[in-house]
Amino acid sequence: MIIIGERINGAFHDIARAIRDRDPGPVQKWARKQEAAGAAYLDLNVGTAVTDRVGAMQWLVGVAQEASKLPLCLDSTDYDAIEAGLEVCKEPAMINSVPAVQEKMDRVFTMAQKFKAEIIGLAMNEEGIPGDAESRLALAMELVANCDDKGISPDRLYLDPIVLPCNVGQAHAPEVFETLRQVKLLSDPPPKTTLGLSNISQGTKNRQLINRTFAVMAMASGLDSAIADVCDGELLEAIATARVLLNMDIYCDSFIDVFKGIG
Repeated sequence: MIIIGERINGAFHDIARAIRDRDPGPVQKWARKQEAAGAAYLDLNVGTAVTDRVGAMQWLVGVAQEASKLPLCLDSTDYDAIEAGLEVCKEPAMINSVPAVQEKMDRVFTMAQKFKAEIIGLAMNEEGIPGDAESRLALAMELVANCDDKGISPDRLYLDPIVLPCNVGQAHAPEVFETLRQVKLLSDPPPKTTLGLSNISQGTKNRQLINRTFAVMAMASGLDSAIADVCDGELLEAIATARVLLNMDIYCDSFIDVFKGIG
């Protein structure tokens, strides 16, 4: 499974402070740490720490790329900030994210085409997040169709069914699993899938346990990637084990170390 490291985000106090003060230290520390832990992408989100999100995103991209060669996932609702970040990315990036809202899809898919970026598409629209899998799939189909209209292969689209915290939206998790199972039937080649893994445990106790359990169940339903805490060693062990049990990787006694790239 592709893991997108979640930690360079202005919602965390150390990153918010680093962005305000233009201090590269915390950003580069987490870039190196997440790369070493096995992240495939680094998610960069300037959060609400600054009003100049365009300048902040360009700075964040620059300092992250000084510390890591990993591709970046540019995370913002401010598409001017994302475009500014894409302009200084050394490698094709990922855009996080776009809902099934036509004017936003037009903007994001045009950017993706220009910068050869991948896209995270959200199964939601102006009315919010649907409660059932059928409605999520209808919105996912709109995202796939817009990809096709812009000449973008559907396998560059990562569909996010969106999961709510289990303490407030417990009924959503089974609908997310069902959406993951059916998304692969929407096109050929099929879109990929992703989730903001930590969302499932927001506001709960035993957050890491809930995240790990949800990750394994989502993988069994077809999850390809997740924005997650790649520094949670037990999460990586659960994912490595799930890959063996799902016949994605060949079993060996050191399968956990192999998945983590150790030895």
